[in-house]
Amino acid sequence: MDGTGDSVERFRADHHAQTLPDVSLDELAALGIRGIVVDLDNTVCEYRRPELAPGVADWVRTAQQRGFALVLVSNNFTERVGSVGAQLGIPVVPNALKPLPFAFVRALRLLGTPRGATIVIGDQLFTDVLGAKLVGLRTLLTQPLDARDFPLTRVLRFLERTIAGRT
Repeated sequence: MDGTGDSVERFRADHHAQTLPDVSLDELAALGIRGIVVDLDNTVCEYRRPELAPGVADWVRTAQQRGFALVLVSNNFTERVGSVGAQLGIPVVPNALKPLPFAFVRALRLLGTPRGATIVIGDQLFTDVLGAKLVGLRTLLTQPLDARDFPLTRVLRFLERTIAGRT
């Protein structure tokens, strides 16, 4: 084997949902998931918007009531990430430098869950999915909440469509 298949798998999400509130907590529980790492921009909030997307707060509250541990991990700055984390009542890892593994390892420590019982939910293949896979975590890819993105993210989304075949 030439290793190409392994490389492609790092960009392939294990599960998909339209938005975070569409993620079935019953299905996560059936998979043995107990820890959830959630991305911020275009997963929890629209890009550059402080408001939570519809249904996100209720979904997070229900997940917590059901015993899931959650943490918000974002490449965004401390103030923005901390503000959204406070709204949701969950710990945060800002300035994550995803897809580098450091923030995902820190998130695992905050969650207190093993890798096999933890999933990363986000909207980007090159940050959320790749970063999670580098650490051995399961992934769930959502559609971005908004077409607007940080300029570098627009380039990465183009690469997602062309290299990874995401539509």
